[in-house]
Amino acid sequence: NEVAPVKISFNDFVLKACAIALKQHPTINSSWLGDKIRTNEHIHIGVAVAVDEGLLVPVIRFADGKSLSHISVEVKDFAQRAKAKKLQPADWEGSTFTISNLGMFGVDEFTAIINSPDACILAVSGIQAVPVVKNGAVVPGNIMKVTLSCDHRVVDGASGAAFLQTLKSLLEEPVRLLI
Repeated sequence: NEVAPVKISFNDFVLKACAIALKQHPTINSSWLGDKIRTNEHIHIGVAVAVDEGLLVPVIRFADGKSLSHISVEVKDFAQRAKAKKLQPADWEGSTFTISNLGMFGVDEFTAIINSPDACILAVSGIQAVPVVKNGAVVPGNIMKVTLSCDHRVVDGASGAAFLQTLKSLLEEPVRLLI
């Protein structure tokens, strides 16, 4: 970030990792449509943004095909426009998956409510410095808790767990997000 023209936030990494993981787990990128399930072809990730009146969820369309810097620019633009009340309905329609990040508020853990018709939402908590065991030794480490809420009419626990495993591995080796 010190030399990059666009500053990348940790939330941008989470969004990109989710987009890649959704490509590998299409069931998670599905929607409940009342009497049927639609597996969405494209990955459009809603990003929850807190505003004075409540919550808006602008959508990063085709997130799997965007670079980290492109995602960062788009998320910042949406957040600024949301706070300035300049978002249009088209900006928050059509998500296939949603991310709600309360880490910046110091939240350790929470469960997010699914943004219908999406089948899932990821709740992202703050990063905490804690002792961890690595190669048999206790060393400083950073831990971030995430919770995946799933609509069980569409996604079962095993599918959700597989998605979370992929997400975890991508976030633990972020260089894989650049390939």
